[in-house]
Amino acid sequence: MMQVEKDSIVTLDYSVKNIDGEIVDAGRESLIYLHGGYDDIFFRIEEALHGKRVGESVTVKLQPDEAFGEYDPDMVQIEPRDQFPRELEVGMVFEGAPEDGDEEDFILYRVTDVAGDRVVLDSNHPLAGSALIFTCTVTAVRPASAEEIARGHVHGGGEARIVRH
Repeated sequence: MMQVEKDSIVTLDYSVKNIDGEIVDAGRESLIYLHGGYDDIFFRIEEALHGKRVGESVTVKLQPDEAFGEYDPDMVQIEPRDQFPRELEVGMVFEGAPEDGDEEDFILYRVTDVAGDRVVLDSNHPLAGSALIFTCTVTAVRPASAEEIARGHVHGGGEARIVRH
């Protein structure tokens, strides 16, 4: 039976909870990633999984700086309401270029408040600033193809969804 090692494709059943024990990602779909330092998954999780076999489980507590980063208040901005579509709700996400960045570098902005003629946008990841408890079980391991190794990620369906920030 193959174990999780560099250049293997790993399939996990997983769940993620915050430190209060509330589920923040129930892992309804398996997570599939390329193991071995390709930044497909958080480093501490990859480290804990190294050497595991199908059926083995790990639980890893991640501090904010090991997951989605610390919450940065400078990533919150207020914009005029008239720059947005009429149908606007808290939770909507917009893609845009940073004010001082390259136009090819797009950022996702989440609407966190609509107050009168102003819209509050937050480009922090929704889980920024949160410590997380990641629990997973290895359900499959296979060697990565040369193409997957060259690309640095899983080829085909089911790429990793919880990636390093």
